[in-house]
Amino acid sequence: MFKKLAITLGIAIALVCAVIASRPDTFKLERSATVDAPADVVYGMVADFHGWQAWSPWDALDPGMKKTYEGSGKGATYHWAGNKDVGEGQMTIVDLKPNERIDIKLDFIKPWESTNQTQFVFQAAGDKTTVTWHMNGSVGFVEKAMGLLKSWDEMIGPDFEKGLAKLKSGAEAEQQKRVAAAKAAEEAARKAAEEAAKAAAATAAVAAAPPAPASPAKN
Repeated sequence: MFKKLAITLGIAIALVCAVIASRPDTFKLERSATVDAPADVVYGMVADFHGWQAWSPWDALDPGMKKTYEGSGKGATYHWAGNKDVGEGQMTIVDLKPNERIDIKLDFIKPWESTNQTQFVFQAAGDKTTVTWHMNGSVGFVEKAMGLLKSWDEMIGPDFEKGLAKLKSGAEAEQQKRVAAAKAAEEAARKAAEEAAKAAAATAAVAAAPPAPASPAKN
């Protein structure tokens, strides 16, 4: 009896392993959002790793997460180490095209090692920008097994959606500040021009006025 159970269990395990091994060796997912702000505003919040804390869907999972930043632009790195919810890893900007695209190498160190590629694409249309967040990478045996319960799209997709929603909110708020500042500067310039025109008019009026008659001489 026990021998038959062991054989049956062994066959079942072998079948499960075969199913896991047959799953795709790579994964790919993407999410998009349209933001009411120019591309340079949205791009700036992604190109500088320091700005990720304002919109990253994972920062809030560990407020005490340790972060290290090095460099800026191409070659810039961001290393983090936190609790079990965020693990440890590093991002490196491998290429970028201002206001259009950012390519990032994403290295996970804990709870398991893996390397994925992420990309942000910014498509401007007037004062709006559609930002698309891509991610793709290889999948090992353990990750394939996890995928039996929930796909990578189901596991990571919602985080992308949360991050893009916060990015949209932050970029639109920044754009409103810029618009308000531009209007204030324009109004200040208008008032300064009016004051300058008034002063010039007053000066011209004084210059054009006839000279006052001379006082009669006293004997």
